[in-house]
Formats: sequence, C-alpha cells, structure tokens
Amino acid sequence: MSTPRGPVDASLIPRFAGIATFARLPRLDEVARADVVVVGVPFDSGVSYRPGARFGPAHVRESSRLLRPYNPALSISPFAVGQVADAGDIACNPFLIDEAIGQIQRGAAELLDTGASLMTIGGDHTIALPLLREVARRHGPVAVVHFDAHLDTWDTYFGVATTHGTPFRRAAEEGLLDLSACLHVGIRGPLYSEHDLIADAGLGFSVVSARDVQRHGCEIALQAIRERVGDRPVYVSVDIDTLDPAHAPGTGTPEAGGLTSRELLEMLREFATLNLVSADVVEVAPAYDHAQVTGIAAAHVAYELISAMLSPMSRGQSTAHPDRDR
Repeated sequence: MSTPRGPVDASLIPRFAGIATFARLPRLDEVARADVVVVGVPFDSGVSYRPGARFGPAHVRESSRLLRPYNPALSISPFAVGQVADAGDIACNPFLIDEAIGQIQRGAAELLDTGASLMTIGGDHTIALPLLREVARRHGPVAVVHFDAHLDTWDTYFGVATTHGTPFRRAAEEGLLDLSACLHVGIRGPLYSEHDLIADAGLGFSVVSARDVQRHGCEIALQAIRERVGDRPVYVSVDIDTLDPAHAPGTGTPEAGGLTSRELLEMLREFATLNLVSADVVEVAPAYDHAQVTGIAAAHVAYELISAMLSPMSRGQSTAHPDRDR
C-alpha cells in the first residue's frame, strides 16, 4: 500500500499561503484513492431564519489552515494512517430544494462508491437527508448521533416537508435510521410546545440535553452514546449551534446555554471506539462569525471526526503512528 499523501509541509510553505483545501490536504484528483473524503455542500435554501451557511464550506476550509497532522488526544496521525483528500464542493440548485437534494444525493453516491467515508461540511442541516439516504444504502439503517440545539424532527415548515428543521423526521419515515440507537445531544432552548418532545420520543430518539451535560458532565452523554450505539454503524451529524453562541456565534439559529467547544470535542473522541461510517458538520454561517471563532470550532470538529474514522480502535487495528507534526 502506498504511503498516504499528507498536508502541505508548514515548515516549507506558510499556513497562510496556497489554496485552502481542508487542513491543506491534497485534492481528491491528486491521489489514487482516499479512505476519507472531505466534501463541501454550499446549500442553505432550507433555513428558517438567518441564511449564509452556503458560505460555510469555504469558511471552514480557510479556518482549518492551522490544523496539524498529529492528534495527541487520540494518539493518532490521521493523515498518515489513511489517505484523506478534499473533493471540493457538490454544486446544487440554490432555488429548488428538491432538485438540490437530488444533486447532493448523487454527489454523495459518487464519492461513497469509491469506498471512502465522507466528512461533509455544510451548508444547512437539510443536507443530512440526502447524505443519510446514501449512507443507509450501503450500511442499512444507521444509528445517528445528532449534536444540535434543536431536535430537527419537526414535520414541515410553511408546508415544506424538507428543510433544515425536518431531516431526521424524513429519515426516520424513510427507514434510514435504526431508531433503537439514535439520540440527540445538546438540545436546549424554547420549543413550540411540549408536543415537540413527545413527537420526537415517539420516533424513538433519546435526548441528552445541554442542561444534562451542564449538571452531570460529558460522561452522561458518553454513556448514553455507548449504550445506544453499541457496535452498529453510526453517522454523526453536528450542527455547530450545539455550541453556545460564545463558542460559535456564526450560525443561523443560535441558542443561549449551549455546550462548550471543549465539551463537544471530548464527546466526539468517543467515536474512535465505535463504528463511525460518515459524518457532517453544518450550519456555519460566516457572515455572523468574527475572528473565525465558529469556523475554527467547525474545523476542529471535522478533524476529530476524521481522526475517529481512521482510529485503529474503530478499525480494529494496531498501528504505530509516525511523528509527522509540523
């Protein structure tokens, strides 16, 4: 097997120079194959409040320039043990939601057909539905661990069935999810009524709220994840608004009282021990960001999830990790 091609060497080319692929990794067309593909979906026509997440993929890539090759929290050099490449963006219609969903699904299918896992950067949360269709086509119904301030299991918005507030309701109805193994983490804020929680529970989701984490620490979520997911194939979907606005102001529907970036990253590392098949991070809206605070948080989310996908623990391997920190 050929040695994976890693990021640009920051000791030779400064981090602020060159094309901003994710973590300055090679483009997909520059490598023979990839184990993990980073792909952007610049779509935000499904939002119900502030738009702008269509600019999220470019912002997260730009914010990822400072990422380094060695992850000390998981004792892994993810870009050395597997080939990770940036596939650019899936272009989709910004005017017609249904047409865009088809385009996203076809783009995801093309990448997944190579045998790679996907680390998708949104875009709004609408994109999770076409991604889950293709992941479930390969793995069967998956466990979904959904980090968010909001449930995203509402039925419709303004009579529209597919928006950023409905993807997991549609995915459940289509049989894409193993509903005995799905949970939300970080939920908080006002709801339309108590029925929102009742309907969500009726679908089979479990909830670990932001208040639960505040009261009992990350371990309450980690235990729930382990118990719910087990050895099932799991898809992780991270809405950046799961973070408190102090940690992620650049998003469309911020809610006070959220997780810290430290708490979120610690919980994501748990997936290094699970069967993580693909993931997304969505709802980064750079027009509301400052000093790349949200973009940097999202870049680290993607980095931890890529590390988890390539972890020897999750892949049942034992691999020495060369020191490639630059």
